[in-house]
Amino acid sequence: MNLIRSYRNWRSYRRTVSELGRLSNRQLDDVGISRHEIEQFVRKAF
Repeated sequence: MNLIRSYRNWRSYRRTVSELGRLSNRQLDDVGISRHEIEQFVRKAF
């Protein structure tokens, strides 16, 4: 069960990183993060 949960969390993490990566620099600035901070920002949420 823990393996399934870990896999789902990883998929959700990758999806979120991918979606944020598709935003323009202007949109990221509106959110309050820069492009090089995306993975670190998402890791904090998971």
